[in-house]
Amino acid sequence: MKVIRPPDRMISVSRKLTHQGKTIGVVPTMGALHEGHRSLIQASVRQNDLTILTVFVNPLQFGPSEDFSRYPRPFRKDCRIAKELGVDFIFAPHAQQLYPKGFQTVVEVTALSKRWEGLSRPGHFRGVTTVVSLLFQCTQPTRAYFGQKDYQQALVIQRLVQDMRWPIKVSILPTIREADGLAMSSRNVYLKSNQRQQAASIYTALRTALERIRMGERNAAVLTDSVRRMLLENADLRIDYVALVDAKTLEPVWKLHGRVAILVAVWVGKTRLIDNLLVDVP
Repeated sequence: MKVIRPPDRMISVSRKLTHQGKTIGVVPTMGALHEGHRSLIQASVRQNDLTILTVFVNPLQFGPSEDFSRYPRPFRKDCRIAKELGVDFIFAPHAQQLYPKGFQTVVEVTALSKRWEGLSRPGHFRGVTTVVSLLFQCTQPTRAYFGQKDYQQALVIQRLVQDMRWPIKVSILPTIREADGLAMSSRNVYLKSNQRQQAASIYTALRTALERIRMGERNAAVLTDSVRRMLLENADLRIDYVALVDAKTLEPVWKLHGRVAILVAVWVGKTRLIDNLLVDVP
């Protein structure tokens, strides 16, 4: 396994591999690898000739009051995990290499980015789509892998690839969870023990809504209200949003039909967590 930092070097390597007819799987991450990342890497290793893991804590997608400076960066540990899993290259550029002096270009997906995470975190998705565009340019992937936990982000990237007509297959793989259902996230390390227990209620509330749908409930307002009430039973938990949306457009739905997504974003103490479930409504 090789670690590459200069973008021009990564471009040269990936182009050479492409010209050799190799398929390249890319797993974009901000590091601090957990079991969710492992599942993406394992899928890439199975499905491609070579796998590139990108590790880059992207300053463009953090707001001024967010956790950029304290975001975990255990790079050596990430390298060990990547090597064990069969990663061929880690692309880990420094910020000044990816965004050199004078850099002034942004990439934006408009409609899919405007609600939910886009509304709560202005500029976030513009930062995501800009960095992903750069990472794809540098790594030349055949396939790219993202987790369902960041569902809106994954849809935004799928739309980016579709609109730009890039020959990349974007795979969205299921959320990997702790034993109590909490979605695995690099930010879970911020939680104190009592907050960690309260955070498990996110998945409990989502599952309760799912069961009510299976029992015939189709009123989105009733379902979102039940999720909110369950979440608010926890003292350290503040709700950012709870929404029932069309799974393709992310627009709110009032009466459930087809495939819908239940989206949740909450603050547990000072830590912001997101989660979702996809439901096919009979």
